[in-house]
This record gives sequence, C-alpha cells and structure tokens, in this order.
Amino acid sequence: MPTRIIAYYRVSTKRQGESGLGLEGQQTAVKEYAIRHGAAILAAYQEIESGKRSDRPKLLAAIAHAKRSKAQLVVAKLDRLARNVHFLSSVMESGVDFVAVDNPTANRLTVHILAAVAEAEAKSISERTTTALAAAKRRGIKLGAARPGFWTPERHQRRLVGLSKATKRSVAIRREQARTAYADLAASMKDRRDAGASLQAIADGLNAEGHTLRNGQPWSRQAVRIILKRFA
Repeated sequence: MPTRIIAYYRVSTKRQGESGLGLEGQQTAVKEYAIRHGAAILAAYQEIESGKRSDRPKLLAAIAHAKRSKAQLVVAKLDRLARNVHFLSSVMESGVDFVAVDNPTANRLTVHILAAVAEAEAKSISERTTTALAAAKRRGIKLGAARPGFWTPERHQRRLVGLSKATKRSVAIRREQARTAYADLAASMKDRRDAGASLQAIADGLNAEGHTLRNGQPWSRQAVRIILKRFA
C-alpha cells in the first residue's frame, strides 16, 4: 500500500481552473483514495491544459517529485493523465508508480500488456541466440574474443578508445540524470536565493514542502549549494 502520494489535477480550460469546476471532484476522489489506503498526500500539482498535449510542465514536475520522493503519482481519472497509450508509456518508463482512482488497473491493462508483449519477444530472441551459441561452443567453435587472431593491435586500440568514450558517456548520463531529477526545483531555489534567502532557509523550505533528495534524505544547505551551482 502506498504511504505517500503526489496528486495531479488537470482542468482543460482557464475558466474551469478559475472556477474550480471539475477540480473539487478530482481533489475529493484523490483524498478518499488516500484515506482508504492509509496514505498521505505529500504534494499536489494543478494544471490547466489540454489532455491531448504531452508537454505539461506541472505534470513533469509532479513526476519528478514522485520519482525523487519514491511516492505514487495519483490522478482522479485516467483521462486526466493523458488520452493516448504512447504518453502513458512514457510516464511508466519514468519509473514512477501511478494510479487512476476511477480505474486503478486500467493503466496496467493498457501499458503493461503492450510492454509484456515486447518483453516476451525480446526474451524469445535472446533465448534462441543463447541456444545457438551454446550449440556452436559444444561443437568446438571459438566465439567472439576467444577466436584465434581476434585481438589484433588495431582492434585492441579501438577497444581502448571505445572504453574511454563509454566512460565519458556514462559520466555524462549520470550528470544528466541528476540534473533532470532536480530541474523542477531549480528555478524556485534560484528565486528564493535572489530574494535573499539563505541556503539553510531554502533547504528548510524544501523539506517543509515534502521534497527530498533522490536518496530520500532531507535537503541540506550543502545540497542546495550544489544544485544552485549546477543550474547557474
């Protein structure tokens, strides 16, 4: 059962957003879901946008918050999240657990079935390849780098160059992952700093709002300093 929830509310028009039309029903549904499952709503994000679009900053911020805090993203209705399977897939690929209160199994019936089909096919191909290679080895055939004459000086040099590039790429990927994890908070942190807030005050504010570091630890002044420097 989830213990922490990130709620996401969406209304389609500015008029609905200002009047609260449709929003109150969503909030009630999510609150009732939280009560039933003994969960706490850590934060809530509200957006006025068309469901056909996928470039929604509030939703992206909600996903980042849920992923960082290891919380569950909850919407009142499945169509509040998106109207196409492709976007649902992208949300699932983010690694965030999410549920639609009106049909908590619908996302799994649509997205996971498609993913399961692809996974089964990939597994089948892998098993056939493994079986063929094992049969070749039993016949005494040398494979890959074990083949005589495989490691020529030129090939060894290319291997070293490739390892160097892979290492640099790995470092770049880790940096980008860290940058993405806190991108939704960077602007707010900068605004607070520009307004004269101390690093510790910013950290205290983030902790009070339910934000954590990727490892689940609370924000510290040093962590705030690092993020501000990274996004400077």
